Amino acid sequence: MFVTAIDRAGEFTRPIHSIVRYFGSTDVHPGAATLFFVNGEGWALTCKHVAQQIVGADQLLKRYSDFVAERAALPSKNRRQLERNLEKQYGFTKNAAVEIRNLFINCVDGPLNARIELHPTLDAALIKFTDYSALLCTSFPVFAKSGDDLKQGKYLCRLGYPFPEFTNYRYDADADQMEWVHEGREDTARVPIEGMVTRHLLGPDGSVVGFEMSTPGLRGQSGGPAFDSDGRVWGMQCATAHLDLDFDIDVDVVRSGAKKRVRDSAFLHVGHCLHVDALKDFMRQHDVDFVEG
Repeated sequence: MFVTAIDRAGEFTRPIHSIVRYFGSTDVHPGAATLFFVNGEGWALTCKHVAQQIVGADQLLKRYSDFVAERAALPSKNRRQLERNLEKQYGFTKNAAVEIRNLFINCVDGPLNARIELHPTLDAALIKFTDYSALLCTSFPVFAKSGDDLKQGKYLCRLGYPFPEFTNYRYDADADQMEWVHEGREDTARVPIEGMVTRHLLGPDGSVVGFEMSTPGLRGQSGGPAFDSDGRVWGMQCATAHLDLDFDIDVDVVRSGAKKRVRDSAFLHVGHCLHVDALKDFMRQHDVDFVEG
């Protein structure tokens, strides 16, 4: 049903690779997100929470560098207590990220400079790539002409990069920082997931700003397009909600010949997408050209 549409959407959908390191650890954790280009001028859409991580990466790195410099200057007397005080001052706990690095994959050749416009209320952002020598995208989406046609029961597909498989990174102990390398796997497979439109999502003023789907959006698909079997874009994956089904169980079962107690609470995991009309309004506000039909 979506075979051709997935290939079409794949022509303008791109992964964002990320690596994260947490305070007190040398482990590097990979992650991924998604963007999709909307025109040949270098404009792309993604989620605001994705864009904020990109914007905040440099700020986070500077804050950690300042912390390391201050820690190195601490006197030896009562040093551990002074270090704890400094950690508290900077907010660096065991689960706090101290370093995030991002890569835009197959987006542009040449310098990677970008301007980011955040939506004031919705989980949407526009990225404008600039100063590149070549845009590595030549096919762009067609957005649905009227969002009024997006009704319950319509089947859509979402495309993104939920399972990071790239391994081209390492921790440099001498520099105490992560870095991208040319060894290992550099790509991550795209993953589609389909579902039915179940409900519309309303903004504070009662207007439709998004829609719910019967299947969850996968972590890493945030910022990816939601499209029909013709490849026409109807929205953008942004979140997953967990609806309590009130089907709690507490029963004895037999597994491999042994009795086992099972306690579980059931939830319905549904996808949340931004509505095509909200995306088009956002692009118009920033004079971003797009095609609808």
